Amino acid sequence: MLRAGIVGLPNVGKSTLFNALIANAKAEAANFPFCTIEPNVGVVSVPDERLEVLSKISQSAQIIPTRIEFVDIAGLVKGASQGEGLGNQFLSHIREVDAIVHVVRCFENDDIIHVAGSVDPLRDIEVIKLELALADLSQIERRIDRTRKTARTNKEAQIELAALEKLSVALNEGKQTREVSLTEEENEAIAQLGLLTAKPVIYAANVSEDDLASGNQWVEQVREMAATENSKVVVVSAQVESELIDLSAEETAEFLSALGVEEGGLKSLIRATYELLGLRTYFTSGPKETRAWTIHVGMLAPQAAGVIHSDFERGFIRAETVAYKDLVANGSMNGAKEKGLVRSEGKDYIVQEGDVMLFRFNV
Repeated sequence: MLRAGIVGLPNVGKSTLFNALIANAKAEAANFPFCTIEPNVGVVSVPDERLEVLSKISQSAQIIPTRIEFVDIAGLVKGASQGEGLGNQFLSHIREVDAIVHVVRCFENDDIIHVAGSVDPLRDIEVIKLELALADLSQIERRIDRTRKTARTNKEAQIELAALEKLSVALNEGKQTREVSLTEEENEAIAQLGLLTAKPVIYAANVSEDDLASGNQWVEQVREMAATENSKVVVVSAQVESELIDLSAEETAEFLSALGVEEGGLKSLIRATYELLGLRTYFTSGPKETRAWTIHVGMLAPQAAGVIHSDFERGFIRAETVAYKDLVANGSMNGAKEKGLVRSEGKDYIVQEGDVMLFRFNV
């Protein structure tokens, strides 16, 4: 299961957002810095209306969605890379996640004290980006010193050193690691470092209830900045989401409709995180269960089968495959077969988003 870390300055709404993501989470959402010391972890389902449709076609006994793990990481402050505000501990938690959800405060509220005394999302973003970059730069410089000694005679060390030197130059120029073009070999050489600025980022613009539908000037600033680094922005209202937790589906729809939105920002955030990580979904569906399975873009059929069980990959023979839309349009697997829409795919088949699959294998 892949992990996304929720980060940001203190008092921007991280723990409130996390509690809404994980309805029964125990993170304390308090009006003071560092109220989250140990990272809180929770697992959320990825919203996917296709599961319900497939379940009805197959008359499945249960539905099992795919999931993402979210980690609520304590607020970072200026100087975190030097240990300020327990920064070293918090930065180590970020190293362990696959992607970053950067919560940015885009609302005014005199009752919630901003750590810097005023609302300025671009300033806040730069504080976090700088601290992550400084932490990476420190790690890279130490690694360069060690690698340079072995690079004289070791080809692998030479590849790593070349990558490290590229990254050092870029970070000193104010860039992030993910903006640097490296070869496949270079990426593999530095993968174990878990560099903070290499992780993909989604900016969660946390707004007031009144701005959920239309955003505000701060949201536009964040969008303009994010566009320069090819990052996504999702508008959420942590406070609204926390109010939705105890409502029924009908009450939630009515509440959101009154605010001028079709769905809460959390569903958009979960989907965006899933896409950010380069993930795709395929389905298995039958009387027992309809289930979503997570794979990386470009996975071949045997690898996708291996996500279910390693025996499926080792003994893979073929995959009976039909596109979700074709299955739904024909009402059943038999109907899709009669139209010639169910394909027999071999070991070289690249699994597509929304494929409904049945694997044949030797045990």
